[in-house]
Amino acid sequence: MTAGPGHSGDTMVSRPDNELELLFEISQALDQSIDLRDVVSPLLRVLAARLHIIRGALTLLNRETGEISIDASYGLSASQHKRGKYRLGEGVTGYVVETGQAKIVPRISQEPMFLNRTGARAGSAAGDNAFICVPVKLGRETIGALSVELPPSAPRVLEHTGRLLTIISSMIAQAVRLRQSMQEEQERLRNENRRLQEELRDRFRPSNIIGNSNKMQAVYDLIAQVSASDATVLIRGESGTGKELVAHAIHYNSPRADKPFIKVNCAALPETLVESELFGHERGAFTGALSARKGRFELAQGGTIFLDEVGDFSPATQVKLLRVLQEREFERLGGTTTIKVDVRVIAATNRNLEELMERGLFRQDLYYRLNVFPIHIPPLRERKTDILLLADYFIEKYSAANRKNVRRITTPAIDMLMSYHWPGNVRELENCIERAVLLTTDDAIHAHHLPPTLQTAEASNTVFKGTLRTTLETVERDLIIDALKTARGNMAKAARALGITERLMGLRVAKYGIDRRRFRTEL
Repeated sequence: MTAGPGHSGDTMVSRPDNELELLFEISQALDQSIDLRDVVSPLLRVLAARLHIIRGALTLLNRETGEISIDASYGLSASQHKRGKYRLGEGVTGYVVETGQAKIVPRISQEPMFLNRTGARAGSAAGDNAFICVPVKLGRETIGALSVELPPSAPRVLEHTGRLLTIISSMIAQAVRLRQSMQEEQERLRNENRRLQEELRDRFRPSNIIGNSNKMQAVYDLIAQVSASDATVLIRGESGTGKELVAHAIHYNSPRADKPFIKVNCAALPETLVESELFGHERGAFTGALSARKGRFELAQGGTIFLDEVGDFSPATQVKLLRVLQEREFERLGGTTTIKVDVRVIAATNRNLEELMERGLFRQDLYYRLNVFPIHIPPLRERKTDILLLADYFIEKYSAANRKNVRRITTPAIDMLMSYHWPGNVRELENCIERAVLLTTDDAIHAHHLPPTLQTAEASNTVFKGTLRTTLETVERDLIIDALKTARGNMAKAARALGITERLMGLRVAKYGIDRRRFRTEL
């Protein structure tokens, strides 16, 4: 195949196998991303390498404005790219988009329809170049055009290149159709999700608690049931599960929402100050009491008092608390005036109150006064479907706090988060995510950003390589050596310490080749 004047080689892929390679490369480029803008530029670079094109562009039609503009280009500067705008029927590109018919221009300088709108073709040499523009169609609708400028070539070469570009434009159209279908499916899923959310909207869910698991929904239902009443609530659960958040939700969804919410960390109060903190004191009640002071119960008048870690109260404080729960009245420390209060009590503990009662450390009558409406908060390991929701929330929170833009969690990191048992519950998860956000440098949370306690054997490259038998033998040998060392080489004494017979001790010493004599002088 001969080339046109001014060019020493073919301007197209001449062999069928090379054409197949070209189409394969283009199909791979189109599969790289769902966003067409991300793949067309690489596609044009493939055409430049295979077909020796000088410039190329994909133009798309905006049906609302009627404007045709360059969406992706090759060989054009940013300013030239920006100037590539046409109306329907305007220039070669406008003609192709309006008619849906391809246009082959053997010499740009001899084509009156060619506008050079981008300003990229300057000089007499550029005027000798050829220009091919083919429509990009979805069914019968033309949505844009694929155009290339290439060196002068024979008419049959240009016709063959035009047919090849038509195939490529069809591949682009198929990619557009696929992406439209995916976008339509995504929109359908979004609509379905919105519909489900509307159906679930009637179900109560506190705005300050994150979690969609069934166990958390059961907690939400209990909160909804008790919030409207003045019943005393006992919130139970492990440390870090969010008991204070549940207390907040109960108060702020109750008729007392506009009244005070007073928190008391019972475990943090010294025994000498508990009574003064809870019930207040009069002037001169003790050394340093220079003026009267209201206690937490008085400050919570009309609202809610939250007694966190109530299981840590001393027996003396438990008696005084019981009176408040029964009579709703108390006296300040050092005072004689009885003060009546209208306060709702919400208590929380991570301790086993039943066990404390059996040991005489917690009053049974106080337990029944507090346990009017119990709510159990499940540990995080029992609601693993909430882990990623919580992780996303904490990533957003600490990304904003540290001026970072963390956008995703990698799959290995997700696997580690989901497989960990979370003894510290939500509080531990929050700390892990905060640490990971601080460590990341590429806008993603990777497995190595998580603490060592979360690392798996595979992720940390510490997979155990021994067998169970060799490991047990190693442990047994170390125990025998330690026992002999403690007994200063006395086999009988070492055997008694390990709970085995002297005969078995002798057999094990012989098996592992241990010289007991070297321990006789060691301390």
